[in-house]
Amino acid sequence: MRIVVDAMGGDYAPQAIVAGVVDAVNDLGVRVALVGIEEQIEAELSKYTFDKDKISIIHAPDVVGMDEPAITPLRKKKESSIAVGIKLLKEEGYSAFISAGNTGAVVAASSIHLGMLPGVERPGIGLVIPTLKRFAFLIDVGATTDPKPQHLMQWALMANVYTREVLGVDNPRIGLLNIGEEATKGSDFIKEIHRMLSERLPNFIGNFEASEIFSGKSDCIICDGFVGNVVIKVAESVMESAGALLKQEIKKSPLAFLGAVLMKSRLHHIKRYADYTEYGGAPLLGVNGIVMISHGRSSPKAVRNAIRAAQREIDHKIINIMQKEIEIVT
Repeated sequence: MRIVVDAMGGDYAPQAIVAGVVDAVNDLGVRVALVGIEEQIEAELSKYTFDKDKISIIHAPDVVGMDEPAITPLRKKKESSIAVGIKLLKEEGYSAFISAGNTGAVVAASSIHLGMLPGVERPGIGLVIPTLKRFAFLIDVGATTDPKPQHLMQWALMANVYTREVLGVDNPRIGLLNIGEEATKGSDFIKEIHRMLSERLPNFIGNFEASEIFSGKSDCIICDGFVGNVVIKVAESVMESAGALLKQEIKKSPLAFLGAVLMKSRLHHIKRYADYTEYGGAPLLGVNGIVMISHGRSSPKAVRNAIRAAQREIDHKIINIMQKEIEIVT
């Protein structure tokens, strides 16, 4: 079985993508199929040493730009690396697809070409985020911005399975992101979701506010795609701004500089803990196949870890387990 990787997706493709794939092949022993413009991929691969039996190239002449409409791989660029790569999952021998390219295009192409799991109507993108205790799984972070209550219910079921089976959290606590903890808070939309989760999931802990997202109170955080995307963009911006501000202040004082030198190992640990590249890609849950969406600025390290995350989903047979549990609850 091979993991399919979009060689042309992301701000630093194909250089960073190919470098990350080579690292994964050498370190993890996986087999990968790189999809994209063959000449460019071969030129990058020529820079490295690896087992050539473990990396194959599948030519796809078109590239979907980051600013193009989500339907591009379905209508205008049917031979793009996204469209060709996702359709490979319908063939025997290919087990997962990873792309750091246009998120909307990956979601659209996956939904159409792979179809949805029985009992799931709309896909959701999940993301592992760091918390004060360990980590949490946030869903949805951008796949569906206008969902219905039952869609969030379906995401909660899948998040429950993913967090338990792949992330290893026994009986994960599921929380609903809201403007207050009380069941009476929020819009009618949120109140209906709260009712559904309360009735069907015994490990639902209720509402919690945005100020508690990184507290570790909940193992699974459920919200619509608009809210989830705003959450991660704001969090990323805060981390980058805080880091820049810290560097500015350290440079102003010799004493602060000395303190930073003494704390270097701890600061490095904190940076690594909060670094998105450590967590790999974001799984697209709900489609009938393993699809991983990576950050547009993915480095080789991020690509390697996305492949590792996809491999965990394959090993845990996550699609089969999700399908069975969704059938039981719905």
